[in-house]
Amino acid sequence: MKVYRIIFSGIVQGVGFRPFIYRIAVKSGVKGYVRNLGGSEVEVKVIGNEENIGKFMSQFFSKLPPPARIEKIVVEESDIENFNDFKILKSENAIEEPGEIPPDLAVCEDCMREVLDKKDRHYRYPFNSCAYCGPRFSMLYKLPYDRENTSMNDFPMCAHCQREYDDPENERRFDAQGISCPICGPRLSLEDINGERVEGDPIQLTAKLIEEGYVVAIKGIGGFHIAVDPFNDDVVLKLRERKKRPQQPFALMSTSLDVIKKYAEVSEIEESILKSPERPIILLKKKGELSKYVSPGLDRDGHFLYYTPLHYLILDSLKEKISIMTSGNIHGLPMCTDEDCVRKQLRGVVDYILYHNRKILNMVDDSVVRVSAKRVLMLRRSRGFAPTWIRIKGRVEPVIALGAELQNAGAIAFDDKVILTPYIGDTDKLENLEEMEKSIRFFLNTYSMKPKYVIADKNPAYQSLALARKFAEEFSADLIQVQHHYAHGLSVAAEKGIKDGVIIAVDGIGYGDDGNGWGGEVIKFEGGKYTREYHLRYVNYAGGDINAKRPDRMLALFLSNFLSWDEIKKYVKLSENEIKILEMQSKKSELFTSSTGRFLDAVSALLDISHERTYEGEPAIKLEAYARGGKILDFEFPIRGDEIDIVETFKWILDNNFRKEDMAATLQYKLGKALVKVAEKLNPERILVSGGASVNEYILKGILENTDVEVLTNSKVPSGDGGIALGQVYFKVLED
Repeated sequence: MKVYRIIFSGIVQGVGFRPFIYRIAVKSGVKGYVRNLGGSEVEVKVIGNEENIGKFMSQFFSKLPPPARIEKIVVEESDIENFNDFKILKSENAIEEPGEIPPDLAVCEDCMREVLDKKDRHYRYPFNSCAYCGPRFSMLYKLPYDRENTSMNDFPMCAHCQREYDDPENERRFDAQGISCPICGPRLSLEDINGERVEGDPIQLTAKLIEEGYVVAIKGIGGFHIAVDPFNDDVVLKLRERKKRPQQPFALMSTSLDVIKKYAEVSEIEESILKSPERPIILLKKKGELSKYVSPGLDRDGHFLYYTPLHYLILDSLKEKISIMTSGNIHGLPMCTDEDCVRKQLRGVVDYILYHNRKILNMVDDSVVRVSAKRVLMLRRSRGFAPTWIRIKGRVEPVIALGAELQNAGAIAFDDKVILTPYIGDTDKLENLEEMEKSIRFFLNTYSMKPKYVIADKNPAYQSLALARKFAEEFSADLIQVQHHYAHGLSVAAEKGIKDGVIIAVDGIGYGDDGNGWGGEVIKFEGGKYTREYHLRYVNYAGGDINAKRPDRMLALFLSNFLSWDEIKKYVKLSENEIKILEMQSKKSELFTSSTGRFLDAVSALLDISHERTYEGEPAIKLEAYARGGKILDFEFPIRGDEIDIVETFKWILDNNFRKEDMAATLQYKLGKALVKVAEKLNPERILVSGGASVNEYILKGILENTDVEVLTNSKVPSGDGGIALGQVYFKVLED
C-alpha cells in the first residue's frame, strides 16, 4: 500500500474540485480524504496500491472540471492512516500553499437548460448555479470558499438542495457551496425609486418597463446595471442627460450570438470570447440599426452575452432580446452594490429598481476587451478575471502597488504572484480611492500579508500616491515611485517573463523623469535599468491638464510652432479671449509634453471630428473610428535627433486637401511606423508595446506591419492604466 499527501493550489475552491476528487477516488478504489485548507488550496490524501493510485491520477488529469485551474501540485509520501473509504472532510484553517480566490463565472449551459425546462424544479429560477458556474468572489467574506464564508450563508438549503449537496453521484451539485432553488434561495423585488413595491412577476414587469421607456436598475452579480431600450432615441438621450454622460458609449447585453450578429460583425475569435465563462464586454464593429445615441461617433459597440439566468430571463422577455446594460453608478463613481445606494445616489437617474436579497460583498464591474490587429487586448480587467493572480518570473517580497490614477486598479504581490484588484475607476475621486483601499485591505487580510514595500506612480499630484503614503506609514514599509511609461512597458515584460527589451509607450500623459508630460516614448531597459532613447517632439503644454479636456487648446499649441496666434484663430474653436489667455500662458509655460494622446486629440480637432473630451480618450477614439475605411497616403514623420517630429503633421494637413478619412488613417498608421523604426535602431530582440493608445488598431498595425522584430503586447492586463500595478511590481522584481 502507498500513501500520498497532495496539495493542489490554484483555482480549486468553488469550482466543484472536492466533489470531483471524491468521485474519481471512489471510481479508482483509493481511500483517504479531501478537504479545503485556509489558503484556498485543497489537501488530498490517497491510500491504495500503485495501480489504483495510477488510475486516480490518470482520471485527475483527463477529467478536471472546466473552471478549475491548477497552479501547483505538491506530492509527498505520508504515513498510513486508518480510512475504510474516501471522505470529504471539514475545511481546515491551516495554510500550506496560498491559493487563488475563485472569480465569478457565467451561468453554464446545464444550469440554463434547467431554467428553461418546465419540468425542472429550477424552471425560471433566476439564481440557478452549480459547482461549475455562478458568483464566487463577489459574495465571499473570506477563504476558504465554504458556504458559511459567503453571503449564501443567509439562505439555508431546503431538503431538495441538501439532498443534492450530500449526493456524491450528483456531479454538479455535490458539495457545491452556492446552490439554491426557488424554495430556499434569494428572492427578487421590484420597486419604484420611492420604495413602492410593484406587484406581479418581477421579471416580466421589468421587461415591460424597459420596453415602455423607463430606466431600470437591475442588481446582478457584482453590482447594479442600468437597463434601457437601445432602439428608443428619446430614452437613450434621457439616460445620457440623467447620468451626465453626454457621449460615452453604453454596453449592450443580448440573449444569443444570433442577436448580436444582427447589430455587429463578429469574427471567430470574438465569438469565442463572447461565449467564454468570463463573458466580458467586447467591442465589435457596428452593423444594423440601434439608436445612434448608444455610441455617438464610434464605429464599434460594446456587446456581451447574459451571464446569469436573471439577465437571460429579462432579455428573453424583450421583443428584440437586447438591452442597454450599463454600470449602475453616478458617472465616475463606483457601482452601487445594494438597493440603498441606488435609492440615494441614483434617484433622478433610474425610475425602478429590480433587486434581490443576496448581499454583494465585493464590487466587480464588467470586464472589457477588444481585438486590434488580430490581437486580443484587455481594456478593463474585472468580472470573470479578477482576482485570479498572475504568476511572474522571479520572486518579490510582500508589496502593495497602487497603479496610476485614471481607470485604475491596484495590486498586492508576494513570492511569484501578483493579485490585481478588480477595475476600480478614477482614483482622483474620493469614493473610488476608498474602494481601492477596501479592495487592497481585503487581499491583505485574505493572504495575511504585511507589505514591506508600497509602490506608486511618480506623479506628485496623484491621489493614489496619497494612499500609498498612508499604507507605507501604517506598515512601516518603504515607498517606491516608478515612472508611468516604464511601468506600462514592464506590465508586458511581467506577463511574458522577460528582463530586457525596448518599450514603445503610446499613452496619454504621465509624469516624466524630467518633470514634463511624457506619452510617446521609446525606452530601452535591461534588468532594473532603463533609458529614454526617443520620444515624440515636445510641444508646449501651457495650462496643464485642461488641454486634455479641450482638444482645440492642444491644437492651438501645436499650430503655434509655425503659425502666428492671429493665424491660429481660423483653425480652432476657441473664443478670442481663450486664445489670448492661451497665448500668454504659452509664453510663460515651462511645461512640455510628448503625449501620443494629446497629439491624437489635436488631429481630431483639426479634422473637425471632436472638440471636447467628455470621457477618457474620446477625441482619439473618435479619430480612430473616423479613419475606418481610409487609405494610407504617402506621408512619413521626420526623425530629428531623438525626436519624432509630429508638428509636421499639422503642416501636411493644412497644405493638402485629401479626404479626411484618409488623413486620419494615415497619421495614426504612420505614427506606429515611425515609432517602430526608431525602436529598431536600438537593435532589440523584442519590442514591447503598451499604453492607453496601444489598442488603437491603426497605430498597432503601423508597428506590426513595419518590422521583423518580435512585438509583444499585453494580454492578461489592460495596456492602459489598469495594468500599471503589474508593471510596478515587476519593477521591484527586476530591481532585486
